[in-house]
Amino acid sequence: MLESKSVIGDGLVHDSAAAHVSGSARYVDDLPQLENLLHIAIGASPVAHGRIRCIDLSEVSRSEGVVDIMLAEDIPGNADIGPVFAGDPLLAGDTVEFVGQPVFAVLATSLQKARQAVTKAQLDIEPLQAMLDLETAIEAKHFVRPPHRMSRGDAESAIADADLKIDNSFHVGGQEHFYLEGQVSLAIAEDDERIKVYASTQNPTETQVLVARVLDVPMHRIEVITRRMGGGFGGKETQSTAWSCLAALFAHKHHCAVSCRLSRADDMRMTGKRHAFFNRYCAGFSPQGQLQGIRYELAADCGYSADLSDAIVDRAMFHSDNAYFLPHVQIDGLRCKSNTVSHTAFRGFGGPQGMIAMETVMDEIAFHAAMDPLDVRKKNLYQPGRHDLTPYYQRVEHFPLADMIEQLEVQSDYRQRRQNIDRFNNQNPTIKKGIALTPVKFGISFTVSHLNQAGALVHLYSDGSIHLNHGGTEMGQGLMIKVAQIVASVFSVDLERIQISSTSTDKVPNTSPTAASSGTDLNGMAAFNAAVEIRSRLVAHLSETYSVSPDIITFANNRIKVDTESIAFDDAARSAWLARVPLSATGYYATPKIHYDRSRARGHPFLYYAYGCAVSEVAIDTLTGESRCLRVDILHDVGNSVNRAIDIGQIEGGFVQGMGWLTSEEVLWDASGRLITDGPATYKIPAIGDTPEIFNVSLLENIPNAEETIHRSKAVGEPPLMLAISVWCAIRDAIVSATGRAHFPQLNAPATPEEVLSCINRTRRSE
Repeated sequence: MLESKSVIGDGLVHDSAAAHVSGSARYVDDLPQLENLLHIAIGASPVAHGRIRCIDLSEVSRSEGVVDIMLAEDIPGNADIGPVFAGDPLLAGDTVEFVGQPVFAVLATSLQKARQAVTKAQLDIEPLQAMLDLETAIEAKHFVRPPHRMSRGDAESAIADADLKIDNSFHVGGQEHFYLEGQVSLAIAEDDERIKVYASTQNPTETQVLVARVLDVPMHRIEVITRRMGGGFGGKETQSTAWSCLAALFAHKHHCAVSCRLSRADDMRMTGKRHAFFNRYCAGFSPQGQLQGIRYELAADCGYSADLSDAIVDRAMFHSDNAYFLPHVQIDGLRCKSNTVSHTAFRGFGGPQGMIAMETVMDEIAFHAAMDPLDVRKKNLYQPGRHDLTPYYQRVEHFPLADMIEQLEVQSDYRQRRQNIDRFNNQNPTIKKGIALTPVKFGISFTVSHLNQAGALVHLYSDGSIHLNHGGTEMGQGLMIKVAQIVASVFSVDLERIQISSTSTDKVPNTSPTAASSGTDLNGMAAFNAAVEIRSRLVAHLSETYSVSPDIITFANNRIKVDTESIAFDDAARSAWLARVPLSATGYYATPKIHYDRSRARGHPFLYYAYGCAVSEVAIDTLTGESRCLRVDILHDVGNSVNRAIDIGQIEGGFVQGMGWLTSEEVLWDASGRLITDGPATYKIPAIGDTPEIFNVSLLENIPNAEETIHRSKAVGEPPLMLAISVWCAIRDAIVSATGRAHFPQLNAPATPEEVLSCINRTRRSE
């Protein structure tokens, strides 16, 4: 029987925390500058849609410091870098499809000279009709991928037969990733026609694949390395690859080192955002607030190409039920094409845009039934063993959320605060308060099944130190420390023995992106399996050496007990090495049980669900539309936490990022298709002053994951973002107090001051 003093569950500090705050943590652009390093700048389209008639780069080539220029026809391999579907040219060929689309790249002796040279280009582009409005794209059926439908029961009949009906729509805006470290890549030409790429990417393997594709070489000639990113949030899952491809192309051609680093403005213009959605719903319900049938149309603005939009809209559809049983349901997901940058993964991956539709429905049912929205939500929750079938026919088998809501309702004093808010609003004509408690049920697994796999490599050295490598990437979320804790616990050794190394395609091949909240689930289990293999070899060696049964060998506190002997872990490692016991192992893990038949819209796409609930209290100024979140109480389910401190940090950060999406972060284009929110002066992410003054976060205790995940933990990266829907719902609750109960406020997201004031005025005019 193997026993160990586990460090799993301890709230250990992030492995790079000190380096982060001291500024000593190295990112791609902090690497020592190589001799004769060259730099790239991008020449971009100034029009949203057009046919290229002529590109005059004569002045560019004569500009000081310019070494080379690259156009689409100069790419030796396949110039299309679409991650799933074709349609993403590295450099535009005959046509351009959004303002900011890369048309050519300039290589120069300094970044400043490259950027100056780019401005001297003369582009003659014949304008073509541009699609810039999502509702127009829906009407024109202008899609990047075919629509998809999920249904169960007879939604039309259930709605028609219901006593009460609602039919409404609203817009959900996009969101800029705004990572601290922008898009950057460094490519170095090495011997034997090999290219080494240091990339700020969530997806080293896909970078390797696409660099090899554009160079028309085998993948084994490309090595991609990622030590850490200064944030990713999905923006570096697919859309980091272009900059690595350009750097590698120039590095290969000139046999040198090449850096490609985008300015903040270029980054925001040239890379995709969270998808904006236009959500329509029609629902029937009883006077008691019981939902009877619902029909959704969830339409996403995908931009000019498919990128990951098929899977993102699928996930919006998967999560449009959120935590509620829908007796009869039909969900249509539309992937609309527009002449804007191709939108991409963002924390939640479509789930937030689907979930917010359901929470809007709950609020509108409560409004018309004259009930507290919390009571309507509780009435419609899934009930395992009875009302437990999702619209995609996966059963909800384990559902702690009903108890969690009850616990948080009491813990946050929701009912008394509701009464206090009503009194406050009756006494204050200008400032109005609102409160909302909303739940989250978020499915964990990649919706593309083959991505649910991971590998790891663990070395035990003869001095007892351990080298750890796996396919996950670190973007500040604490993945590396969690996986190190897992390996340390297998051997029951101090964490200081574990050396975490950069993610590299030459150590663990064919990796999946670090996304879908699955980093610890996948890579943690793969590393665990590798460490267990080495541990079993140590046990076998010591069993043979001491002639004892393996069952009596135990690991604890940097030592191994063999019968009555206690051996230092270092000595055991050296003994095994001398006995020629292999002390290196690879580990692999593939998520079980998951499947989805898209042709039938049925399956089991998620291994399990992560749950949470939040109460948010807000105040709005009805004269200016300004809002402030006053207090937040969160109860979140992480199963058996691998690292409580990291998990709580993820919950806090995810919530604030979600609050930014729904209140202040407005992505805007002008009438020509030019992004006008292209920097911090015009795009407003939450600041420390926007954090709620009262911010209570609790973890659900003593409820391990029912599935056999690592340490019976649950994913925590994405689900907390959707807890911030409670802030948006609370703002609408405050608007109801300001406008009366004649009409339901049709609030769009984000609820900026302009939108809040507009919603108040629209609702009052409807009376």
